[in-house]
Amino acid sequence: MKVDVSNAEQTTYDLCIIGTGPAGITLALEYQKLRPQHRILLVEYGVDGRRSHNNLDDSIKIAEPKNHHLPYECTNKGLGGSSATWGGRCVMYDAVDFMPRDIFEGQCTWDLDLFHDSRRYAKEAAEYFECGEDEFDLNEIPALAGSRIADGFQSGEVTDSVIERWSMPTRFGERYGPKINASANIQLLAGWEACSLNSSCETGSVSEITIRDFSRERHAKVKARNFVIAAGAQETTRLLLKNPMAFAKRGGPPASLGKYYQGHVSGKIASVRFYGDPAKTDFGFHRTSAGVYLRRRLQLSTDAIVENNLLNTALWLDNPLYVDPEHGNGAMSFMYLAMITPVLGKRLAPPAVARSITKGKIAGIPRHLKNVLRDLPKSLTTPALIFYSRYCIKRKLPGVFLYSPRNIYALHFHAEQVPVPENRMELAEDGDTLNIYYQYTDQDVDSIIRTHELLDKWLRKCGCGELIYWFPKNELPAAIRDMSIDGIHQVGTTRIAATADDGVVDKNLKVWGTPNLYVCSSSVFPTSGQANPTFLLGAFAVRLAHHLAAIPAIKATPKRLEVFSNFT
Repeated sequence: MKVDVSNAEQTTYDLCIIGTGPAGITLALEYQKLRPQHRILLVEYGVDGRRSHNNLDDSIKIAEPKNHHLPYECTNKGLGGSSATWGGRCVMYDAVDFMPRDIFEGQCTWDLDLFHDSRRYAKEAAEYFECGEDEFDLNEIPALAGSRIADGFQSGEVTDSVIERWSMPTRFGERYGPKINASANIQLLAGWEACSLNSSCETGSVSEITIRDFSRERHAKVKARNFVIAAGAQETTRLLLKNPMAFAKRGGPPASLGKYYQGHVSGKIASVRFYGDPAKTDFGFHRTSAGVYLRRRLQLSTDAIVENNLLNTALWLDNPLYVDPEHGNGAMSFMYLAMITPVLGKRLAPPAVARSITKGKIAGIPRHLKNVLRDLPKSLTTPALIFYSRYCIKRKLPGVFLYSPRNIYALHFHAEQVPVPENRMELAEDGDTLNIYYQYTDQDVDSIIRTHELLDKWLRKCGCGELIYWFPKNELPAAIRDMSIDGIHQVGTTRIAATADDGVVDKNLKVWGTPNLYVCSSSVFPTSGQANPTFLLGAFAVRLAHHLAAIPAIKATPKRLEVFSNFT
């Protein structure tokens, strides 16, 4: 239920969660199931109905925005957080993402034990995300086991059985807001920003936090026995950077705090031509008996990744570029024209999705119109059916993939990055502005090219297909850098590590040097893997709830309280 700040100040909560995105809401609901009598406070900066400018996003500066989305395209404020515009793709990380590899140069600071432990909580995460079962391999689904992506394909160095599952997409604010409002022991304080962690130098314990309202005109303090920062990677990192004395017991902030920022390199540099029967190519979605959408991905095997010292990359069949009228498809041209239409385009898709279709370009309009006219009435009926499936039913069609009678499909890559300290978040001299530095490295780009080469070699070995590159080989690195943009999948800046010297949090997500401060954000992931981080973060949130619920309630008053304030 919603609570007034004056009432919140008079209560000592068992758990205070800063941030109400998928991680914060999942953590709160799972913890309540385990400890129904405990009092939980959710502190959320956003206010329902106020989606315009805000102080937090206005005080983020992207040093080089070519490859990084602008602040308002990266996050959402308010109950539900990023899920308000999330596409719904649920993908599990792979075991290889947790394995030390030479290409990481010692910066993979988690391990396989943590992978297997987090995998135990995937079932509960799947329930919160409403994506069906926690199966992420087609061979685990009897009706699809042993099926292939194309006629003649064989699994080996390249696999085709890993799948992505799709949520409704579940808007966590809308879906779980009523449950939170109906709960007597989960209280929501909306319109307040956590700005100071008030700690004891002797124990490292955080006994209270200072918060300020949306307009930054009022301040208050709330107390809890345990605190979790689940405010998204940017705001989680900024809050810890602004409170260095929270690390006083360990001798100061970790060197890794704010560094090793990663996302994904994503785009298309080639098409795949399959030689076999086009009708046997698995280019689109499967649906389970419960109506959940699934789609397969191509990946190199663990052995191939390790032996070739590559970064993990997923690839999937896709449509040609919408922006290029050369595709000759009237429905695609109509959808492109709709996306570049002022006002209408913004209503049809979130900015990041719209950009993936338009590539930020307005080009070839006469030829697009010619495509539309030539393919009538399909140019209109196909988008109409897609619009209904994507916007007018409860479980929405996740995407649009069109059959190719020529058996040629664009190949979309989605690749992890090397963790490097130069990619980072840091405070400006004013102590408030968050500067973000983000670029792609030569290793990121080279791994993508070599992955495509290995895929091409494998398809030819199987005798089932080949790649057709869109650019000359010497132009591929520049093309990849020009087309890729992220900033939505934010990992690495508060990473997990086995020691306080190597990371910010331990395997239980507890901040090193503190007994009761935790981080539940994708920023704790030391590597970005091939998967978007949302689903694994959900599993981590469930896992953290179980860890916190197992902690005995100890009421201890620190001898001396140090208050560290960074606001004016």
